[in-house]
Amino acid sequence: MTRLADLAELVRAPAALSVPGDVLSGAAAAGTLDRRTPALAGASVLLYWAGMAANDWADRRLDAVERPERPIPSGRIRPATALGVAAGLTAAGLAVAGAAGGRRATAVAVPLAATIWGYDLLAKNTAAGPAVMAACRGLDVLLGASVGPARGRGGREAPSAGRGLVRALTAGSGLVRALPAALTVAAHTWTVTALSRREVSGADRRLPRATLAGTALVAATALGRPDPVPVALAAGYAGRYGAAQARVLADPSPARVRAAVGAGITGLPALQGALTARAGARLLGLAVAAAAPLGRRLARLISPT
Repeated sequence: MTRLADLAELVRAPAALSVPGDVLSGAAAAGTLDRRTPALAGASVLLYWAGMAANDWADRRLDAVERPERPIPSGRIRPATALGVAAGLTAAGLAVAGAAGGRRATAVAVPLAATIWGYDLLAKNTAAGPAVMAACRGLDVLLGASVGPARGRGGREAPSAGRGLVRALTAGSGLVRALPAALTVAAHTWTVTALSRREVSGADRRLPRATLAGTALVAATALGRPDPVPVALAAGYAGRYGAAQARVLADPSPARVRAAVGAGITGLPALQGALTARAGARLLGLAVAAAAPLGRRLARLISPT
């Protein structure tokens, strides 16, 4: 029988602490924070966990060589079980998003789910991998902005179901307002994903130079107008994640790369908190950032990478 602990390891449960902040920062940027936002954050977590399970199913043969301790190659979870978990979590995430945000949320959640599966099954081991993963996180931010009060002609709700994400962006001013936050989180995700591709083999020094430059740019864009809360949170994000990448620059070994990837994953809430506070929700931004130290503690029990 599959144990709950094995399932938690399969979906990298602690890493999900980095997910709700996507939706919250998107909703704050769009001015759409309301009672629907927590449900959308829950949908985001379900889709994230689905992606982690699908990732391990897709990598089961490679993990048998490189990471035999993972749940599938170690025999603790059958491949069919992992695939079923991924499919079930995807369906649940889409259902929750639709129930909470209706057609607008579905118009973002469906492309998000498709991009997650596309990354796991097709793009991950290609040059497009980091960009596709960045798109996943960017869409996740837009999910939080998908339930705004945008109106179509005649005051009617602009239809987005069945018309795709482009129509949703055109109809929803909240989605447009959230685009800068989405691009910032996407850029951070690109740096983490680019590093993660060298977790086993190690990296040459060109990679951490590029990701460090990207991290500095991301932190700068999270500041916005002078405000002590987003400034402090962005500085904390850049300091911790940047220091981990600097250590890779000094010693680009697999262990240092894995540590930097872990710092990028567990440090994301600080960036999300800065973006949320920049939009005016300072207390919520601090609450989002508080997930970072908790994530680091839980990462000692279950690896987020």
